[in-house]
Amino acid sequence: MSSSTATQAPRWHWEDFTDGLTMEFGPKVVDRDEVIRFATDFDPQPFHLSEEAGKASLFGGLAASGWHTAGMVMRMMCDGFLLDSSSLGSPGLESLKWIKPVMVGDQLRARMIVLGSRAMKSKPHVGLVNTRWEAVNQRDEVVMTIESWAMFRRREPAAPEQAS
Repeated sequence: MSSSTATQAPRWHWEDFTDGLTMEFGPKVVDRDEVIRFATDFDPQPFHLSEEAGKASLFGGLAASGWHTAGMVMRMMCDGFLLDSSSLGSPGLESLKWIKPVMVGDQLRARMIVLGSRAMKSKPHVGLVNTRWEAVNQRDEVVMTIESWAMFRRREPAAPEQAS
């Protein structure tokens, strides 16, 4: 999907994120050169920088940084729906868990599950969406989870006293 332009309304608004909605995006193959480049710039631990150090580590091979995994999932989410949404950002993460290592050659998918939503009392044009994001590898193993709230513009803002 492409990002919305000023003349085109975004497809996804707060009202579209109903409880239980599940969307999946990807896949993205974890590339060796990207793993090393990301680690060199942002997480230069040896097991992210070389196959030899990775093999000598608990991972048993060159592993992607957890932050790189989060970035790959974010990119899949942006390409999948966020760039065609009324997203207003996020107030932050409630949890981030790296469950299994992500290795070079793994094929990741991103899954987003809506856990709940509510309108903002103070901003009737904004709704909050509580989500769980999962990174899933080619063996259908969940390798990372993120739980967070996101803010989206409402298609039809409520009157301030009607927002809950």
